[in-house]
Amino acid sequence: MNRNDEVKRDSPRFRFKLFVADDETNSKLAKDTLINICKKYLKEDYTIEVIDVLQDYKSALENKVFLAPTLIISTPNSQHKLIGSLSDVNKILKILGLSEEK
Repeated sequence: MNRNDEVKRDSPRFRFKLFVADDETNSKLAKDTLINICKKYLKEDYTIEVIDVLQDYKSALENKVFLAPTLIISTPNSQHKLIGSLSDVNKILKILGLSEEK
């Protein structure tokens, strides 16, 4: 994994910062889950920044991230922080104002 992997889209409504620990199992699962949610529900209306805390711990500290994986979700109206593998897809969809029906 590179120091910072980014997936860029034009004028995104949803911004994600995912803090991972290299290719640790939960970090990899969180990254895969986030990418799948974005592709399925958000089309091109998002950006994902993946930050490996083992290579860029300063960014983690600046964002008050002390565990990996941690996801920071920024939407037009709010900001949320989730810790863990992101296995609860419904929780993420609820934060995004979406449902699993799409």
